[in-house]
Parts: sequence; C-alpha cells; structure tokens
Amino acid sequence: MGANKVVNAKKKGKKKKYLNSGTPTSLHYMSPYQMNAYAMALKAVGEIIQDYDSDKMFPALGFGAKLPPDGRVSHEFALNGNPQNPYCSGIEGVMEAYYQSLKSVHLYGPTNFSPVINHVARYASSVKDGSQYFILLIITDGVISDMAQTKESIVNFVPFRDYIDRTGNHVLSMARLAKDVLAEIPDQFLSYMRTRGIKPSPAPPPYTPPAQPIQTQI
Repeated sequence: MGANKVVNAKKKGKKKKYLNSGTPTSLHYMSPYQMNAYAMALKAVGEIIQDYDSDKMFPALGFGAKLPPDGRVSHEFALNGNPQNPYCSGIEGVMEAYYQSLKSVHLYGPTNFSPVINHVARYASSVKDGSQYFILLIITDGVISDMAQTKESIVNFVPFRDYIDRTGNHVLSMARLAKDVLAEIPDQFLSYMRTRGIKPSPAPPPYTPPAQPIQTQI
C-alpha cells in the first residue's frame, strides 16, 4: 500500500489573500504550545494507515504555494523539497517535511486539487494485478478552485472542525476523526477488487521457528 499526504494553503479573505504560517490566525500557524489543525489531522489518520504499509515510506505532496527560488506557483510539489524522491519515513517524517516546507514556501492560491490527484492516479494505474493499493489523503481548508476537475475524483470529505473537542480531549476527538475518515476504505477496496476479478493471494505459510539443537552431556 502507498499513501500520500497532501497539505494545502489556508485561504482567508475576500481577495484570495493567503495567510502565512507565522500568522496566528492561519491554520498552518506553528504554535510552540500545540500542533496546528493540519498536523493534528495528519497525525490522527496517518498513525493508523502507516501500519498497513510494509516499508512506511510515504510520498508527501503539497499544493497552493510559491516555491523558492523564483516564486513560481505550484500545485504539486514535494514537501521534503526533493521532487525526484518525495518519500518520507513514517508519519513523523511526513510531519517534519511539512514543518520544514512551511519555512521555505509562501502559501498562495488558488487551491487546485487535480494536479495531485492525477499524479497519484498515474502512479496507481500502473499496478493492475491488485498486489498493491493506494490511499490518497488530502488535508485542506475545503476551498477548491478546480471543482469541475475534482468532484468526480474525491468522496468522503470529513470536516475537521466537527471533531474539535472544546474540552481539550484531543485524543478522543482525533480517534473519532480517524475512524470516520477511514470508514469507507474497506468497502471501496473490496468493490475495486471484485469488479476486476482479483482474488486474494494464498496466505503465507505459518512461521516456524528454527529448531534448537539438543545438547547432551556425557
């Protein structure tokens, strides 16, 4: 299984002005006291799905930002700054890449999903035998500029604000968030495999520990 984590810009204001991560009112604001909303959602869902990945290496992509050094606007860039190898080690690696990217890019609109969706779709379409499956996790403020290109490709939007526990019990609220975000995956996975006639591979033989030599004393 592969999984992509996508972190986008926060849109605020009537003139499509994007707030930088250093602004306290930005959802990307890095407070010294607590994780921001993006990091909380990423950690809640990512810590579950990473256990279904054999090597725990995840390509992490961002969109909606001006990139150094020339300030070009990108809707498909590697959070770790390496477009040839956007993979991060575990969810902690993804979160570290996210934090580092906030220090180097300038958040900027509009919010276009389709480049990232097409990127992942091309990658996933190369595996046709069912030996791998892919989960694309998009974390966004909900503002979509290319809705026509996106609406047929994404289902199961889950509003993060509905899971914020005002009493401060983030552990319980993030567990509920992860449950609802991932709820549709089993049925979607089985439906995909059945429509393509892909059957489960035989189970591997049970593990047998190596025999220990018997020592005798003469």
